[in-house]
Amino acid sequence: MAKIAVIGAGFSGISAACYLAQAGHKVHVYEKNATAGGRARQLKTDSGYVFDMGPSWYWMPDVFRNFFGHFNHRVEDLYQLQLLNPSFDVVYPQQETLHIPADYNQLKAMFEAIEPGAGKQLDAFMQDARLKYEIGMEQLVHKPGLSLMEFMDTHVIREALRLKVFSSFSKHVRRHFRHPKLIALMEFPVLFLGATPQNTPALYSLMNYAGLQLGTWYPQGGFGKVIDAMVTLAESMGVIFHYNSEVQAIDATGSKVHSLKVNGQQQTVDAIVAAADYHHVESKLLPTRYRNYGEAYWNKRTFAPSSLIFYIGLSKRLPALAHHTLFFDEALDQHAQEIYKNPQWPTKPLFYVCCPSQTDDTVAPPGHENLFILMPIAPGLEDTEALREQYFQLIIKRLEEQVQEPVAAFIDYRKSYCVNDFINDYHSYKGNAYGLANTLRQTANLKPKLRNRQLRNLLYAGQLTVPGPGVPPSLISGKLAANELIRQLKKTNHEAVI
Repeated sequence: MAKIAVIGAGFSGISAACYLAQAGHKVHVYEKNATAGGRARQLKTDSGYVFDMGPSWYWMPDVFRNFFGHFNHRVEDLYQLQLLNPSFDVVYPQQETLHIPADYNQLKAMFEAIEPGAGKQLDAFMQDARLKYEIGMEQLVHKPGLSLMEFMDTHVIREALRLKVFSSFSKHVRRHFRHPKLIALMEFPVLFLGATPQNTPALYSLMNYAGLQLGTWYPQGGFGKVIDAMVTLAESMGVIFHYNSEVQAIDATGSKVHSLKVNGQQQTVDAIVAAADYHHVESKLLPTRYRNYGEAYWNKRTFAPSSLIFYIGLSKRLPALAHHTLFFDEALDQHAQEIYKNPQWPTKPLFYVCCPSQTDDTVAPPGHENLFILMPIAPGLEDTEALREQYFQLIIKRLEEQVQEPVAAFIDYRKSYCVNDFINDYHSYKGNAYGLANTLRQTANLKPKLRNRQLRNLLYAGQLTVPGPGVPPSLISGKLAANELIRQLKKTNHEAVI
């Protein structure tokens, strides 16, 4: 039985800890913050607000079901899921709003009403997207990305060629739809993948299938309930969590790590899974000679956006607001260019509003509303209180125009979160919120490797390695890192016996 340290108690770190503990190892998770969850932590106020600080879209429920099912647990026994209907709203110019139905036949009818023939095209698009989902989420994302030989599967190659998974996502959407509203609706999921739709592989139409056919769900109590369930599972298998415990250095000799420094104290270990920010681990915790990548490498990577987030409590309800609302009342292309091509604070930003208190009475005091407002921005931008305030005023004005009633005057709680906070709380490279962009040149084995090239008992997990950003991929990333470490430890023990 090995003593293994996991750095970071986000989705990938807790996932790795569970698989390692199941394999019989003694696992310690070191988390720099006061609670588990990483970007999925919760902010709880004395007045009764409970804010999910990060993830708010529960997509790909099969990934969560498979994770807990592997440990003989059912999601239904751990937290309560609710299918949202409408799945979300989309606001277009002049406050014209589309309510995206959870029922596929209703969705198809809506497409047809907007663009004659689009209902049939939606069927074709979704059939293709379903096959991409099966290839992507059932096969590709479970590859550790260590060798091209992993992809030498004739079925995967044949399907990838047939489905043109690496063609442009933008071109793929436009082959099916012409109306600007439908194009914006279908392109919105990739806004958070780290590239413009023109530079994102068509493989990611699987996101449309995930959101529009598998449904948009909500865990009652917020995403924090998913983290609570994972921590409870891990602890039931003997995993020990250490909070307010920042790892300051990783020490190695020869080809193996042997200890790490936590809050100034040395801890001896047999192996490490680093589920913290990959760049931070390499540039701040490891001696230079053991790093997979230098600073020049990271400077050339394309990163997914950062975000300006507002956590807002209101002393009244907003009945006109859905659980999820996408404000596409300005041009998507311009905002995307200002994130990915010419990084700057957006001229006419798009933004997203989550109002979980529409679905869940436990996240706000009675008669109050819980708002999470997110505006994607380029990573690495200057972050000042003046800029935050400027965009807050802009966003609140547009929100008030949409709901047609005052909002600002009823705010009784407000907190902002932006680039500097991502850096301070997570050591996030350039304050990115979502990890490494899913561009063609940063897909699969072209992502940073999950295995340290020189230290055979150091693995990486999380959004900067395979399979990529997002909660479901992070769960899978932890599994991949754990399985690779388990394989390596068995190999090492076998060599020792010989």
